[in-house]
Amino acid sequence: MDIVSRKENKLLNRVEINFRWQHEGQATPSRKAVMDLVKTLEPGSNPDCIVVKECNTRFGQPLTTGMAFIYGDVDSMSVEPEFIHKRHEQFRSATPAKEGGDE
Repeated sequence: MDIVSRKENKLLNRVEINFRWQHEGQATPSRKAVMDLVKTLEPGSNPDCIVVKECNTRFGQPLTTGMAFIYGDVDSMSVEPEFIHKRHEQFRSATPAKEGGDE
């Protein structure tokens, strides 16, 4: 994976990465594979604070391009729409406990 551009957005407490991934002889990478590789590109980042915004694979080419955001903390992620949180909740290490219940 190559980083095309890297921008620190201090106002939103995130790092914005545009990437390009040549995956010759391999299947199209999954969202989880992209998140894992982005984590290695930004050492010290929390995997629960990584959001893959775009991921486009060219037809007939082993090339995937996209954009990922790495937030400084979970609270900073509140700017993301609800559907983005739903899309990434399966990759989070812990999901919030549901409130209310019969005990």
